[in-house]
Amino acid sequence: MMRRLQQVGRMLPMLVMVALLLTGCGDPYLSALQPKGTVAGMQYDLIKLSVTIMLGVFTVVVVIFTYVLIRYRKRKGDNSIPEQIEGNHKLEIIWTVIPFILLIVLAIPMVSTTFTLAKDYSNDKDAIQVKVTGHQFWWEFEYPDLKINTAQELYIPVNKKAYLSLEAADVIHSFWVPALGGKKDTNPGMTNHMWLESTVEGTFQGRCAELCGPSHALMDFKVKVVSQEEFDKWVVEMTKGENAPAENKAVAVQGEEVFKQSCVSCHAVDGNGGKIGPDLTNFGNRQTVAGVLPNDKKHVAEWLKDPESVKPGNLMPNLKLNDDQVDALVEYLSSLKRQ
Repeated sequence: MMRRLQQVGRMLPMLVMVALLLTGCGDPYLSALQPKGTVAGMQYDLIKLSVTIMLGVFTVVVVIFTYVLIRYRKRKGDNSIPEQIEGNHKLEIIWTVIPFILLIVLAIPMVSTTFTLAKDYSNDKDAIQVKVTGHQFWWEFEYPDLKINTAQELYIPVNKKAYLSLEAADVIHSFWVPALGGKKDTNPGMTNHMWLESTVEGTFQGRCAELCGPSHALMDFKVKVVSQEEFDKWVVEMTKGENAPAENKAVAVQGEEVFKQSCVSCHAVDGNGGKIGPDLTNFGNRQTVAGVLPNDKKHVAEWLKDPESVKPGNLMPNLKLNDDQVDALVEYLSSLKRQ
């Protein structure tokens, strides 16, 4: 029995290391070590500076410690008592001044970056203003100047600041897009602010970074960084565009009736409807359903039939729709594609 416990004890460090390595193999990949934006770049520079200082201090301490162990170790046959030293003013000054200098080296760029990130761009005409609201378990994005309300996908133009006003509708959430910038909490009853600016086009994964309920781990969203021309096109589509023709128009019309009877009290399309759930304007062009499932007819139907099984604890009830109603509603929702 003891031998087996010893074997397990020897294997435990290896298993811990394997588990640690596996934590970096997730998909989608989330890391602050591959910055794609101005804010993330500044924060990454601070990470590199602090790690460099820590490694430097660690290396010096280990080298001195190793030297002392070897140089002043007790030798065979030597029973003499070493000279007793009560203090060394020169050394004490050195190891007091050096950490003080290192703190100054670290503090100057950190304070400078903190003030830069705290700048207020709410009145900057060149910045995109976005109100971000965290809900259990989805994200709402409102562009007050553009009269656009959407969910789960935040559109911003490349090389242009997006000034975010962060709020929460229920409990504390935390807005985090590691490739573009550090996280910021969204609190009920108050508004926090942050700004982002991406230097490259692409789609970047974000998620809630504050435990907020049973589906916290599924509270994902995407930031889509596009060219200014594509962003302007998206704005026109969201405000003045028309939906593309449905694949099966007759079924889509039936689905619209189901939507008006069962869904419109919570969800809006083109500004008409409730505000409890996500705005579904342009739903057909989104990449995901509820932020976690691929946006295709199969998974839309899966969500409509049993939303609780996909996102436990979410507010959307099971509407008990029959198969024909589900198929019609899926066809209608899939037809909500701007052209």
